Amino acid sequence: MLWPMLFLALAFAGTAVLGVLAVRVGLEVRRFAQAVGDGSERIARAADDLEHAAASCGRGLRR
Repeated sequence: MLWPMLFLALAFAGTAVLGVLAVRVGLEVRRFAQAVGDGSERIARAADDLEHAAASCGRGLRR
């Protein structure tokens, strides 16, 4: 009777560890997704600034 209870306790502990790791991975994925979103917004803003600067430079060369 001791061995089945020990195996059951080890299985429960393993499941608990996997659950904790899954939560940690989920939180890191959320943080990474936020960083990717912020980076893409910065890239879009930089592209708009570059487009605006190129247009203003083009207008200056036409004169």
